[in-house]
Amino acid sequence: MSRFALVLAALLPVAAAAQDTQTILHLLDYIGVDYAEAVADGKVKNNDEYKEMLEFTAQVRGRISELPSNARKDSLAGDAAALEKLVQVKAAPPAVAAASAKLRWALIGAYRLRLAPRTAPDVSKGKALYAQHCAACHGAEGKGDGPAAKGLEPAPSNFHDLDRMAQRSAYGLYNTITLGVEGTSMAAFRQLSEEDRWALAFYVSVIGIPQERIQSGKRLWEGKRIFTDLGPVATLSTIEVTERHGEQAARVQDYLRAHPQALKPAALPFARAKLAEAAEAYAKGDRAAARDAAIRGYLEGFELAEASLANVDANLMRDIERRMIELRSAIERGAPANEVKRAVAEVDGLLGKAEERLGGDGLSAGTAFTASLLILLREGLEAILVLAAIIAFVAKTGRRDALPWVHAGWIAALALGAMTWVVAAFVIDISGANRELTEGVTALLAAAMLLYVGYWLHEKSYAQAWARFIREQVGQALGKRTLWAMAVVSFLAVYREMFEIVLFYQALWAQAGEGGHGAVLGGMATAAVALALIGAVILRTSVRLPIGAFFSATSALLAILAVVFTGHGVAALQEAGALGVTALGFEPFALLGIYPSGEALAAQCVVVALVLLAFYAGQAKNRTREA
Repeated sequence: MSRFALVLAALLPVAAAAQDTQTILHLLDYIGVDYAEAVADGKVKNNDEYKEMLEFTAQVRGRISELPSNARKDSLAGDAAALEKLVQVKAAPPAVAAASAKLRWALIGAYRLRLAPRTAPDVSKGKALYAQHCAACHGAEGKGDGPAAKGLEPAPSNFHDLDRMAQRSAYGLYNTITLGVEGTSMAAFRQLSEEDRWALAFYVSVIGIPQERIQSGKRLWEGKRIFTDLGPVATLSTIEVTERHGEQAARVQDYLRAHPQALKPAALPFARAKLAEAAEAYAKGDRAAARDAAIRGYLEGFELAEASLANVDANLMRDIERRMIELRSAIERGAPANEVKRAVAEVDGLLGKAEERLGGDGLSAGTAFTASLLILLREGLEAILVLAAIIAFVAKTGRRDALPWVHAGWIAALALGAMTWVVAAFVIDISGANRELTEGVTALLAAAMLLYVGYWLHEKSYAQAWARFIREQVGQALGKRTLWAMAVVSFLAVYREMFEIVLFYQALWAQAGEGGHGAVLGGMATAAVALALIGAVILRTSVRLPIGAFFSATSALLAILAVVFTGHGVAALQEAGALGVTALGFEPFALLGIYPSGEALAAQCVVVALVLLAFYAGQAKNRTREA
């Protein structure tokens, strides 16, 4: 797994270890697949192949002994010796294949190796690369019958041999393309970029698969999203997928290998890839491309894992968020290239830690439950406060005829939130800049409406002013317009939270895996009950307050929420790249909408100034009326 490093001395051992482990995995892949060509029924059936197996197992044992220290290194060495012994005694091919697979996965787990592409491979590009580099030997259709194949020993692989290909993972093919096969005509293609090698590997993995199998996989994929990221699609062979998840999952894998763009890469690897892209673009002087890559790395990568990481390591989550803001600020102000490179390296290291903290086959049930509970509680509380204030107001005025409008606002927001989930999950990809723009604009509109309603309520906080309002405005046009405003506020307050809830739960649902879905639903149900109780307590308490005290408290609450929403809105627009960002270096306090951004704090100061101005203007107006 290649990473940025702060100094070259730290980088070289990591790179060397990555190269060694890649070679070991490559050897193990060939041992597991090709041993059956060397031995059958305890006897050697191909002496050259058998000598190669002996050589490969000896190399595996030797290379493992040279790997960096690791708590599981001794166990790996024992497994390598056991594999070598099986080959020496001419054990049955299934036993050797199982031992090879066991060692391969143990090595991957011990050294936390990244085996999947950072972004979805371009299979159409892989097809063009195949025609250019591979067809001469492997044939135009991949049957091993190309014009240059005559006389080659061993013969080029026939990618239509489905039994053999079922034993190969896309990662195994990627390794073959990268490293070649010593002693054969299969050359290494290190001159190709990592993206090109992955594209070629994915194309080769499906070149011989019948189209009806791929189409069957497509239908199954559309009915049930079995895989959540490219990891298992790239890492597991067809046989391994079948053993772990069944025949249908293997068909889905066929489809996703042919159409990997249907499945996004994991969030954190995507973020790291985009940051590497940003550093490269900035070094070349392309500040705009670097800025776009850094923004995408945050929006389409880290933010999707943010909620889950917050429940595992909140300090790490906040540190990454702050460092990514500082990185975008450095890019925007034209900082020296070394400073940007260093900032990228620091964030990349933190993202690597985040991958380790979130590592495994899925979130634990406890983590999934806690994350689900806190997401809904956190996002729902703001909406509850706004709705409780409006509903309590309507109850105090005796305007029960206004309740349907208020309820229509939040019910419409819930319905639109459900529609947003359907659209985001099955129709289009609502993510990245579009998501943040929607959140930002909605939050700022909600802040404006909260300021208006809060000011209006403050005006009525005086008993005489309230009596005058009741006498003059009930049932008249101004009152109706105010009720419309409250309905709009109820809609905006709830939809803003619904939009975030939908996107957070989509990410959490995928990260929890099938085994964690019950915990996610349990957390949602618990949070919903808690929010209902909180809302009931707030409503009961607010209704008992005297008129003047109630309106004063409510207007103050709405003013505070307007400041919070303004901070959220400006931060969202900055994350979308619509506004610049001046990083201030402190940790964000999202609960109050406070972010380490000069622009967000300035906007909140303006709102505070407007609130104070409206307060003093209202005081003066009411004193004049009393006089």
